[in-house]
Amino acid sequence: MSSTESAPPPAARVTPDRPWVMRTYAGHSSAAASNALYRRNLAKGQTGLSVAFDLPTQTGYDPDHALARGEVGKVGVPVSHVGDMAALFDGIPLRGMNTSMTINATAMWLLALYQVVAEQQAKDAGDDPAAWVRELAGTTQNDIIKEYLSRGTYVFPPGPSLRLITDMVAYTVREMPRWNPINICSYHLQEAGATPVQEIAYALSTAVAVLDAVRDSGQVPPEEFDAVVARISFFVNAGVRFVEEMCKMRAFVELWDELTRERYGVTDAKARRFRYGVQVNSLGLTEAQPENNVQRIVLEMLAVTLSRDARARAIQLPAWNEALGLPRPWDQQWSLRMQQVLAYESDLLEYDDLFTGSVVVEAKVAELVAGARAEMARVEQLGGAVAAVESGYMKSALVASHSERRRRIEAGESVVVGLNRFETTEPNPLTADLDAAIQTVDADVERRAAAAVRAWRESRDADPGRRARAEAARERLSSDARDGNNLMGASIEAARAGLTTGEWAAVLREQFGEYRAPTGVSGSVGVGASEPGDALARVRGLVARTGEELGEKLRVLVGKPGLDGHSNGAEQVAVRARDAGFEVVYQGIRLTPEQIVAAAVAEDVHLVGLSILSGSHMELVPEVIRGLQEAGAGDVPVIVGGIIPESDAAALRAAGVAMVFTPKDFGLNEIMAEMVGVVRAARGLPPLTLAPA
Repeated sequence: MSSTESAPPPAARVTPDRPWVMRTYAGHSSAAASNALYRRNLAKGQTGLSVAFDLPTQTGYDPDHALARGEVGKVGVPVSHVGDMAALFDGIPLRGMNTSMTINATAMWLLALYQVVAEQQAKDAGDDPAAWVRELAGTTQNDIIKEYLSRGTYVFPPGPSLRLITDMVAYTVREMPRWNPINICSYHLQEAGATPVQEIAYALSTAVAVLDAVRDSGQVPPEEFDAVVARISFFVNAGVRFVEEMCKMRAFVELWDELTRERYGVTDAKARRFRYGVQVNSLGLTEAQPENNVQRIVLEMLAVTLSRDARARAIQLPAWNEALGLPRPWDQQWSLRMQQVLAYESDLLEYDDLFTGSVVVEAKVAELVAGARAEMARVEQLGGAVAAVESGYMKSALVASHSERRRRIEAGESVVVGLNRFETTEPNPLTADLDAAIQTVDADVERRAAAAVRAWRESRDADPGRRARAEAARERLSSDARDGNNLMGASIEAARAGLTTGEWAAVLREQFGEYRAPTGVSGSVGVGASEPGDALARVRGLVARTGEELGEKLRVLVGKPGLDGHSNGAEQVAVRARDAGFEVVYQGIRLTPEQIVAAAVAEDVHLVGLSILSGSHMELVPEVIRGLQEAGAGDVPVIVGGIIPESDAAALRAAGVAMVFTPKDFGLNEIMAEMVGVVRAARGLPPLTLAPA
């Protein structure tokens, strides 16, 4: 061959790579309803399960607890005891299943329930339960650090939470060697505004905190530490900037290999492999022109599949209509088919890595690696991930990044098709009947679940032998928590003895206490100074003039009622309201309606803004309105933001809500102006308009 002739392209491999595990994140209403959904999805070719638990289960409450009001079965399935777990997997042999459970604060409890159900399935099949347990494959998310930063389903303080994770890691390495005890989750960091550099740095800093804690606990001998590293998995986000996101994954691979080799001395290359699953970005899904979400999801899937050297081990895709409400089974099927077309119809899996040797990719990866190293060093200087959570550093950094993201969208610097450009659209047949375009949860689900858990406890305690075993299990859990023993054994016995999710968590709350993480709002940098005549400056003028007319500074309370911990929107409203000149009262997540009312009265606010993304708005918002009326503050207007179908929005307005905002209302300056208008109307002042630039 002459020097001017090019080499022939490499031939495709004879045997294509095995496809990634295909999952759908699912669960709602009840164990029986979710079981039927899982079995339908498996019949359609799904190769793994991804369980969504409802908020009471995630935060350690039974369905009949006061804080569970409005939240039961909304964003996932309620699992209160081993009977619910058995119903959830009825007819699905756990020995041959790969199950991902998105559970964090109560991860140890749900894994204990899962093991006990597997043992019973083994007995029913005439097999050895211990053999089944050793073959269980799957993942518990169990990443509490990102819960403090983004998703909000934490319960205990960081120290005890890290102990629960450490105990699970040590137990599973010995007893469940195919199980991933933690899925370090950068997914929600990106949802909270993380840049690619922050996503890499904070996830790997979390990994360092966990691995250091396991190493220092002495529960795993040094010669077995490779096995610990080999069971650490990650769960990442993939946004629509799919080239950058693909490079992010290659940077993750490089840094993880370096970290595990240099910090922990892992010599086995297989143990150092970066193993991750992914759900592509839900933050970028739009309520406006939601059909555009289909192509966004496909592009985001390519980010974690195109690069063979950094390909995901498991993928779950959101549905096109998640910004509207709960997806239906058909919507989830559509997302599954996207994966199947790529894996089975295209030739993607027949080739080696497509980007090896690309100078563009190598330069971008090097940039991300350098940035992540610098940010990890900053976290290390602060004392590590736990210290950076407790000081509020990481949370403030994410709130600031999210503020900058919102600013770029509002300014049109970041284009979102159908939202801030190309808004003209034909009528959408997919949403012609909006109430039929999403799944609705039976309003009676909560009553039935509360009655069922009460009946479970009453039946257990009516039997003297079962009651005695439950009491003994409760005492063992308490004493092991107090004495520093590994808590997996006590949790498994509690599951066998019939304790409930709320009872298990209550014992540990007594020993560990509860925790409220920093909100990141007070320490964050918002949009900063504005130029005279720009939108924020004009809003500041409205706020200042209204305050002068009333003779006091305008005060707004931003509240998160219920168990919904997705606080990103509330934080952005609070930061922009502060920048616009409001005095802002924001106490963070997980407040009862009574607490919100008490704060509104004590602070003498002019406006209450409620943020609810879990679907509990129809239960919780009217309670806040009633509470204000009973407290003599019925003249304080209430506005609401969240994923709220129009029929619900109409009902809320009829119940006295002044305004309802949904994801299509992305312009925060316009929302601030609307808030001023609501205050003026409530106080009998003539309207003011936001003057054009």
